[in-house]
Amino acid sequence: MFSDFLNGLTERVHGPMHLRFIMQPLMASYLAFRDGKKDATEGKSPYFWGLFHDRGHRRQRLLSGWKSIGKVFIAAFVLDVVFQFVVFHGLQFRGGAIRAGIILALLPYTLLRGPVNRLFSRKRAAKEASQDRSRAA
Repeated sequence: MFSDFLNGLTERVHGPMHLRFIMQPLMASYLAFRDGKKDATEGKSPYFWGLFHDRGHRRQRLLSGWKSIGKVFIAAFVLDVVFQFVVFHGLQFRGGAIRAGIILALLPYTLLRGPVNRLFSRKRAAKEASQDRSRAA
């Protein structure tokens, strides 16, 4: 089953509609960057970390993430279904469209939002420390 998925993935990368393998992760990355920066500005913990360690806000975080990335995930899903009908003349890989959505949208978003938050949190902390030093002087 996994080898079928890998073969199908190769067909997807080199077949028609291959541009989505570039555009959808880029869109997910842009959204992760935007949301990670917003999280840092609001003083929130990194996204993925917060899903597991901030039980009180877990639901809110999941809804926030889905609100941002849901459209990209749905687009990845629909485009993969269309791809399967064009290339295979039907749905050949059950769950392939869901896997495509996870790989092309959810994975890049989840992996990038937290590090972007950390980067901007450090920049904000350094800026605040600099302002505190200048006030003290």
